[in-house]
Amino acid sequence: MSDESLRLLSIVERAATQRLDDALRAAGADIDQWRILSLLAERGGCPMNVVAEHALLLAPKLSKLVDRMVSANLVLRRVDDEDRRRVLVFATARGRKALAGWDIAAAGVQEQFQEILGPDKVALDELLRRLSHGLRSSDAPTG
Repeated sequence: MSDESLRLLSIVERAATQRLDDALRAAGADIDQWRILSLLAERGGCPMNVVAEHALLLAPKLSKLVDRMVSANLVLRRVDDEDRRRVLVFATARGRKALAGWDIAAAGVQEQFQEILGPDKVALDELLRRLSHGLRSSDAPTG
């Protein structure tokens, strides 16, 4: 990947994140809350480390955010029945209702991306998935 490709990837990531964050803030959320509730609505209860990885957050920031989301009755914490040392986070009914509105805001941004990319969106998704997987893999070449 060329230096210019890396620079463009950074520009696109920043612009896309900003556009999504603006849309979600207008709907009363932020990207981190949306990512967390999206995961929990899809998978059910998840341990904090899984939530942190999905939301791209470090543990201290995630803990503070989950505390605020618990206070807002968007999520709840429960001790895992199988491993009493582990705490799982679940979306509440109020959280699922909020997520429905946030998903509409996110869909508007996704539609904008679709308009820009047209049929190339599918190819871009696949390329990004492959790049992400390759960079996460311990077998990825380093040189």
